[in-house]
Amino acid sequence: MTGERRALIIANGEYDNPGLSALRSPAADAEALAEVLADRAVSEFDVQVVRDETAHVIAGRVEDLFADSAPDDVLLVHFSCHGLKSESGELFFAARNTRPERLASTAVPADFVQRCMRMSRSRSIVLLLDCCYGGAFSQGVAVRATGEANVLDAFPGGGFGGRGRAVITASNSIEYAFEGDQLADDHARPSVFTSALVDGLRTGDADRDEDGWIALGELYDYLFDSVRERNPNQTPSRDIEMQGELYLARSRRRRIKPSPVPADLRAASEDPNMFTRLGAVTELQRRLTSENLSVAIGAHEVLTTMAQTDIRHIAEAAELARAEARVRAESDVVRFGEVVRGTRPVARVRLGGPPIARACHFASSHSWLQVTEDADGAEISLELSELGAFDGRITVTGPTGEVVVRVEGQVVAEPAPSRPEPAPKPAPPVETPEATVVEPVRPVEAAPKSEPFAIAAGLLTFAAAVYLVPISFALSHSMEDFFEDGGWTVLPLVVFATAVGILLLLPNTRRMTGPGALCGLALLSAIPSGPVLLVLTDGCLLAGAVCALIAVRRDRSFRLGLGKPRGGLAIAALVAGAAGTAGLVAEAVELIDYSSSRVDEATIYLVVSVVLLIGTLLGVLLRPAAFGVAFLGGVAGGGIVMVCVLSYAMPSSSSVTGAGWWIALGAVLALAVVTGFAAREVKS
Repeated sequence: MTGERRALIIANGEYDNPGLSALRSPAADAEALAEVLADRAVSEFDVQVVRDETAHVIAGRVEDLFADSAPDDVLLVHFSCHGLKSESGELFFAARNTRPERLASTAVPADFVQRCMRMSRSRSIVLLLDCCYGGAFSQGVAVRATGEANVLDAFPGGGFGGRGRAVITASNSIEYAFEGDQLADDHARPSVFTSALVDGLRTGDADRDEDGWIALGELYDYLFDSVRERNPNQTPSRDIEMQGELYLARSRRRRIKPSPVPADLRAASEDPNMFTRLGAVTELQRRLTSENLSVAIGAHEVLTTMAQTDIRHIAEAAELARAEARVRAESDVVRFGEVVRGTRPVARVRLGGPPIARACHFASSHSWLQVTEDADGAEISLELSELGAFDGRITVTGPTGEVVVRVEGQVVAEPAPSRPEPAPKPAPPVETPEATVVEPVRPVEAAPKSEPFAIAAGLLTFAAAVYLVPISFALSHSMEDFFEDGGWTVLPLVVFATAVGILLLLPNTRRMTGPGALCGLALLSAIPSGPVLLVLTDGCLLAGAVCALIAVRRDRSFRLGLGKPRGGLAIAALVAGAAGTAGLVAEAVELIDYSSSRVDEATIYLVVSVVLLIGTLLGVLLRPAAFGVAFLGGVAGGGIVMVCVLSYAMPSSSSVTGAGWWIALGAVLALAVVTGFAAREVKS
């Protein structure tokens, strides 16, 4: 019976104690390792991440993992944090609340982890320790064990009986370097060990024997070579007690075993008659294009021998046949052009030639250049945060050769003005047919000439605005009734819908600003309220928002995502949204206190308050920032619309103060102002 595979990733980079320097790498390590372990194409681990938690929380998660296990389960634990050694030489893992002078009560003892491992029923336990420099003790606390502390000493072998466990560390020791109560070495660099671990699993390069599986022993060998290559001063170490081999992940790097060519064809390739050998080249060339890769490799080997050893005429024919199966990309360079910071553009690299020429694996030169392989090639994506030019390499390796594809472009802070693309220049003649055309992603600023879904969204928004004008006047018999009967309450929606429709049809704003504003406006404005005649307006806005999202989805030059709130304007927007929510909730309570018959109206107040808060939070978190700010503007506009509509339903009674309504109105207006400043900041 096959057990479960569970992984616990513990990453601590933020520390309350000022003596422990913050680490930038653990958060990135946790995200990258969790992503690759949870990828079903690579592995089948059920991943839990514990990030910047206190010692007792971490200890509880560790104990739960090892205690709730079966014999056939495979357990993997990864620590990325400071490693600290007490005065008596004991090893501890630093947590967010760790105090260097109180390690026993505020850190996670390595001995505790060791005991949990021994008590576990699992026979396959892997512990990965990416511990940074030892950390800092407060002034006046002496460190008795100077020099080095061997990490593996805290996890001695033996005592596991027939069960298996493996401990792999980022280095063979933890060196201490103190300067007062601070670390002498500011270890703020990305983790070499974990980045090598992720690369080896994701690319399959750790599959040294190319059998389609990454074994634990192979993974350590890869980590040792990779880490030593990147940092000669760091030497990973291991202590493995396993019976048999433990396979941690799958790999696309499966070695293709050649199938021997038929005996008569082999004889023809060695026949003294040159014309017979020439005929053999023709048949071998046909087998070289076979869907059966083993057959193709067998033919390729014979053709290689003939190209190297036969007479010139036959060798040239054999070399020409081999050339058809060489690894070749449709282009030797992918130019992304200008890429807006915060986006994740993608492009495709397609491989040409027969099946044997496409049986390749891809390796990137940088961690920001990510490759996802498929049957016809690979999709490449960028994750860049620093401004400036970038230049990377993708190495495509197959059984018949290797080719390098360059990736270049420049990261900019904002989209450049839209300009027509120059006509492509004819490619200069080359001797080999390796490259023709790749499908580079257009720079973010190069908007498509026409996006049918964006145009449809704009037209639907205009339809909602145009429909509202006669409806607002139809609700009243005179201009006096127009104001007394509440027809004016829909005028703000007419204005906002018209403005959003214009943004959706203008070339410079139809890609991010228009869709973002429409989605934010529809989120609030489409809440059922008011006369039944407004249902058509709600439907048009919702349909337009769906079309806008489809247009965004079809635009491959950027991807919507979520990020952390940044800057004072984001905090101000959240405060304004929370204030608006509080005001609406207070008004709902006041209506219920006024009369139990007002419960339905109060319910609408509560619904609008919740949606306003969610919309504000989404607007602050959405990336790219241009889309998020536009969405926030739509939320502010929708909030103004709903507050105006709700004002008409308020009873004219001295016992209803309307204070909550005024707070909500002020808050949504403040949100609109904050959004305006944020829009200026995005453009600056």
